[in-house]
Amino acid sequence: MLLFRHPLGLRHRFGPRRLLDLIKTGHASLGMPRLLRTTSFRMTLLYAGLFTVSVLLLLAVILWFSTAYIAEQIDRTVFNEIVEIVTETEGRGLQGLRDAVSPLAEKAPPGVYYLLQDNAGTVLAGNMPRVKPVLGVWTWAPPGTGKRIERAGRIVRGRGVPVAEGGYLFVGLDGFELGEMQETITRSFVVILAATIMLALAGGAVMSLGLQRRVEAISRTSRDIVAGDLGRRIAIRGTDDEFDHLAASLNAMLDRIESLMQGLREVSSDIAHDLRTPLSRLRQRLELARRRALSVETLHEALDASIADVDAILDTFGALLRIAQIEAHTKAAGFAELDMSEMLQAMVEAYQTVAEERGQMLAGDIEAGLWLVGDRELLPQLFSNLIENAIRHCPSGARIELAAHLRAGGIEVDVADDGPGIPADLTEKVLQRFFRLERSRTTPGTGLGLSLAAAIAGLHRTRLDLSDKRPGLRIRLLFPR
Repeated sequence: MLLFRHPLGLRHRFGPRRLLDLIKTGHASLGMPRLLRTTSFRMTLLYAGLFTVSVLLLLAVILWFSTAYIAEQIDRTVFNEIVEIVTETEGRGLQGLRDAVSPLAEKAPPGVYYLLQDNAGTVLAGNMPRVKPVLGVWTWAPPGTGKRIERAGRIVRGRGVPVAEGGYLFVGLDGFELGEMQETITRSFVVILAATIMLALAGGAVMSLGLQRRVEAISRTSRDIVAGDLGRRIAIRGTDDEFDHLAASLNAMLDRIESLMQGLREVSSDIAHDLRTPLSRLRQRLELARRRALSVETLHEALDASIADVDAILDTFGALLRIAQIEAHTKAAGFAELDMSEMLQAMVEAYQTVAEERGQMLAGDIEAGLWLVGDRELLPQLFSNLIENAIRHCPSGARIELAAHLRAGGIEVDVADDGPGIPADLTEKVLQRFFRLERSRTTPGTGLGLSLAAAIAGLHRTRLDLSDKRPGLRIRLLFPR
């Protein structure tokens, strides 16, 4: 068990599991600043780590190439010096080499070293102490301060070669410049690395604060909406960045939700209003039948009328359920290719008799060969609702026309009449559920006919376009090809 003392003197006991949870979540007793827990700051730390590794790799590469270059220059200089000495003393033996190396060693500037020794290891000339003969390129560290060695402990890089009579010649240069260069490069990269990390952390903090403010604004708006303020929307700054796109999408979603909520409230109110009358009438009829029914026939009449009222209520709920199913696109799987011309012509022939009984005329202007991919059950219901709506609201003597033609954008279908029409400010409202132009609601109907037609049209990627025919109403649908 670990005992932890709070700076204020409080003592807390943490078991291993509890301590591990605190470390994982970063919520120790002192707490972790909220900024450090943001995703953007963590991403900044990740990128800072990547930059650090990149800088270290770059340092290693530059240091390696620079060291190799300086070493190559030293090796070339030493090699040329040895070749020159050996060439000048060719055939003169160790004595000739000694005569050549001695003045060079005496006059050598600091950092230049010569050594000539015989096969017994005796130093014949040079400004270096005796060394173990090593052929090729190698480095030597002077043991201390010698006659011409001014900096003890410095690394000397040179080359050793065998010479006449078993002798050994070594020429080397002080690696001071190489060490200075390595130190300078290392120091520069340490400064660059520190600056990179500091700038990355500072930039991450600034970026995290900006993102945190934007996210907090969205969260604050969301909390207000959850609290009941459905009119709140997320502010758009106009920068056209991803947050503006997200805010626009969320605002569109909120508009849709508010519209659905408003529609739900209106539908609930309309359902209550529309069903209250038939339910009240049903109850009154049943109560009267219970009190005043003097015969079985009278009781049957009351029951038949009550059953008719119940059927009307069930039809209302059935229409609502069908609209909900269609708007949820649960019927899209039943799409198939069908002959629109044949279907519309059958609709005209079926409703011509109904129109004639009301003193109206129903005509068709349907182009042949119109094929469409759609639902064989829903499309007839769509046009049945539109034709019945025209027949119901047009007076005697009115003309109703169903026209269908092939256009550039698809198949255009019009249902037009010369009846009373619909006011321009109500063309959108009549598509809402339970909306009726007759606010008294004394005539039969539920106000769901056009709503069901609009739902079916939406399923087929089109919409009901209502316009004033002057006189009358024109409903146009354009089914995309």
